[in-house]
Amino acid sequence: MLRAAGVGVGDEVVVPAFGNVEVAAAVTMAGALPVFADIDPATYCLEPAAVEAAVTSRTAAVVVVHRFGMPADIGRLHALGRRHGLLVLEHGESEAPYDEMVRRRERAAFLDARLRGVRTPEGGAGHTYQQYVVRVPGNGRPDRDAFARAIRGKGVECRVPVKTPVHRTPEFRRCVSLPETERAADETLALPVDASLTKRDMQRIAAACNALGGLLQPVG
Repeated sequence: MLRAAGVGVGDEVVVPAFGNVEVAAAVTMAGALPVFADIDPATYCLEPAAVEAAVTSRTAAVVVVHRFGMPADIGRLHALGRRHGLLVLEHGESEAPYDEMVRRRERAAFLDARLRGVRTPEGGAGHTYQQYVVRVPGNGRPDRDAFARAIRGKGVECRVPVKTPVHRTPEFRRCVSLPETERAADETLALPVDASLTKRDMQRIAAACNALGGLLQPVG
């Protein structure tokens, strides 16, 4: 899509660093330079003001990634694109069938109502919960990793959604300040909300997480 739009050598493309390397790699394959902007801490998608701050005379495009089933603020980003004459491309996750999405939302609502000591996702009508991502308060990555080990020990499958921000990888290392990206990479953990999970499964997940509540600092 970038090549078809004429993006190439000498151009810059604003992309998120919170995620996998594929988007930045696609920009490089088109011959352009990926420029990383920070994310909104609620949606984990590009924050429009951060994108605007990253725009230069060489910026040709913005690639917006919808993350974990939460849509980006695409209206503001398209308005930004029109102001600066930029191509705005959207990259989304594969959509689950409707009935599966409904069941995921039900399981997410169950956890929203019962989890203590972690910061639950900011939902909203547009969230499809491709992943149910919480934040573990405390001392960043060490506490998040300890929390993950503890609930795995109780049989709860969980995963760190973004282990290393792209701007910290050897291939795309940049000296750039992305505090919300760094914080999200250190604090986030994806809990299961698969459509196949039973009510007993969900109760076990909530109980395993809440059993650690006394070890966590209060959510500010």
